Amino acid sequence: MERVNITTNTVGLVFKNGELKRVLSKGSHWLFWGERVQRFDMTKAFAPEQDLRTLLAHEALASLLEVVDVADNELVLVYQDLRFATVLTAGKYAFWKGVGGYRFICADTTQLEIAEDIDRNLLNRQPLYPYVRAYTVESFEKGLLFIDGKFDRLLESGNYVYWKNNTSTTVVKADMRQLGMEILGQEILTKDKAQLRINFTVTYQVVDLVKAVVHNKEFEKQLYVLVQLALRAFISNKGFDELMEGKQDIADAVKSTCASKAETLGIRLIDCGVKDIILPGDIKEIMNHVLVAEKRAQANGITRREETAAMRSLLNTAKLMEDNAMLWKMKEMEHVEKIAEKIGEITLSGGGNIVGQLKELFSK
Repeated sequence: MERVNITTNTVGLVFKNGELKRVLSKGSHWLFWGERVQRFDMTKAFAPEQDLRTLLAHEALASLLEVVDVADNELVLVYQDLRFATVLTAGKYAFWKGVGGYRFICADTTQLEIAEDIDRNLLNRQPLYPYVRAYTVESFEKGLLFIDGKFDRLLESGNYVYWKNNTSTTVVKADMRQLGMEILGQEILTKDKAQLRINFTVTYQVVDLVKAVVHNKEFEKQLYVLVQLALRAFISNKGFDELMEGKQDIADAVKSTCASKAETLGIRLIDCGVKDIILPGDIKEIMNHVLVAEKRAQANGITRREETAAMRSLLNTAKLMEDNAMLWKMKEMEHVEKIAEKIGEITLSGGGNIVGQLKELFSK
C-alpha cells in the first residue's frame, strides 16, 4: 500500500490496469496494490492521456467536469476569469467546475456575419485571426461586398470582418476622390490632312460605385476609350489653323460630348484640357517660316509708318517756313549752330574781308 496527498485545487484519478477506479479529492489517501494516481490542476483545462469519452463514463469524475462539445463549423471562445484564453475547434473538451471561472461563447462559422457578442478586438489577434477574413475600407474609399460572386451591399469606410468558411467573399474598393487620367501620344489627322500628336488630360470622380463596378466592366478603360474617340472625332473635323487658334475649344467639345456618357459609367467629368500639341518636323519648319515672315511684315509696316510720319512732318515744316521768313531764318541758325558745335578751330586764308563776310552771313 502507498499513501498519497492531494493538495488544494488538485484532483487525483486512480487507475488500475488502465481503468479508472476512483477520484481523489483534497486530503490523504491510500493506494492499493497495482493502483497508480494521476494528479490534475483544477485551474487548468482537463487534458488526460486516456480517452475523454471513456473517462466521462465515471459518474464521480463527470460530476466535477463541464463538458464542451464543439461541432463541425463551430468555434468556442474560452474565457477564464473574464480574460480570453483560447479557441476550441471541433471536438470534445472538459473543464473543471467551480475553480477556473470559465465562460464559453459558441460561434457558428457557417454564418458569414460575426455575432455581436464576440469582442471585435480579438478578431485580429492569435489564436482567432486564422478563422476570420478582415477587410479595411479607407476614409477616401467605398467598397462593394460580393458573396459567392454576387453583389451584396455597399460598404462605407471602416473595418469589416467575416468568418472564414466555404462562402467566398470579395471586397472591391474604389477611390472616391478626384482622379486624373492622362491620354498621351494621340496621333490624329486634321481635316486638311495635317498630322498632330496630342497629349490630353481628364479630371473625373466616381460618384456611383455600384454603377461603375457592378454594371460596367473596367470603367476606367471605358472612360479612356470614350475620351479618346471624342478627341479624335473633333480634331478630324477641324482644320489645322482652326485648331491652333482655339485649343480650349477642343477641351470644351470633348467634355460636352463625354459628360452624359460618363454618367452611365457612374463617373462625373470635372475638367478636360489639352496639355500639348506636338507638330511633325516639316509642319514645325513651315510654321517657323510663317512666323518669321509675319514678324518681318510687321516690322516693314512699322518702318513704313514711321517714314510716312517723318515725311509728313517735313512737309508741314516746309509749308510753314515758306509762309514765314522768320521760321526759315531760325531753321538756318539752328543748322549753323549744329555746324559750329563740330568746329574745333577756324583758320582764315586768302584775301578779302573774311570777318565781314561771316558777319554778313549770320546777319541775313
